[in-house]
Amino acid sequence: MDPTKTAGMTSSYVFEIEGAGTWKVDVDDGSVSVTEGGGEADATIAASEETFQQVASGDLNATTAYMTGKLKVRGDMGAAMKLSRLF
Repeated sequence: MDPTKTAGMTSSYVFEIEGAGTWKVDVDDGSVSVTEGGGEADATIAASEETFQQVASGDLNATTAYMTGKLKVRGDMGAAMKLSRLF
């Protein structure tokens, strides 16, 4: 991960990926840590493994996935929107 993409970001996310498990991602001004399992987060993103892979690879726009119900967001929508910097 390019640290310049997360510079200035301080947020935590839980990814609930159907078929791949639950992962917590903490972003702290250029530093990113990933741990297995959930916890408190600014935003929780839920999707199938296929949808997540498509968004992560750039084959599917995250906003389109959200608008079509393939990706669900709970919590701080602003924090979730910052994730677009990473993909």
